[in-house]
Amino acid sequence: MPVDPHSHVPLYEQIVEHIRGSVAAGVYRPGEPLPSIRALALDLVVNPNTVQRAYQELERQGLVYTRKGLGVFVTENGEESAQNRSEAVVHSRFAQGIDIARAASISRDRVQAIFQQAMESPNDGSSKTQDVRKGSRREAREES
Repeated sequence: MPVDPHSHVPLYEQIVEHIRGSVAAGVYRPGEPLPSIRALALDLVVNPNTVQRAYQELERQGLVYTRKGLGVFVTENGEESAQNRSEAVVHSRFAQGIDIARAASISRDRVQAIFQQAMESPNDGSSKTQDVRKGSRREAREES
């Protein structure tokens, strides 16, 4: 899981976005547990409170539920909820980009070309992405 401590996006939000995307993509299935707070915090080298905050946000969004003493699990409708939430975020960011383009008087054709370029770009960070299900950073490096 990529977390960038230098990003303007808070760490807990980066964790939320990654897990939401993983749930939407079916990486985490309904009823399946997420990594423990402590394990994920150690793996990402962040404070456990950061992971706890991310899990609380995911629970607020209806993607996961907590079972005391057992962990955090994906809800039955978690995949659909995550997909809907991800689509809403994408729409919002597209709208922001379009607003910026309009303010800069960038033509519709140029905006579409930029969009197409972005869609074809391998700039998805996958080379730096680590699946939190693998356990440790060392395991992820060994698999590379």
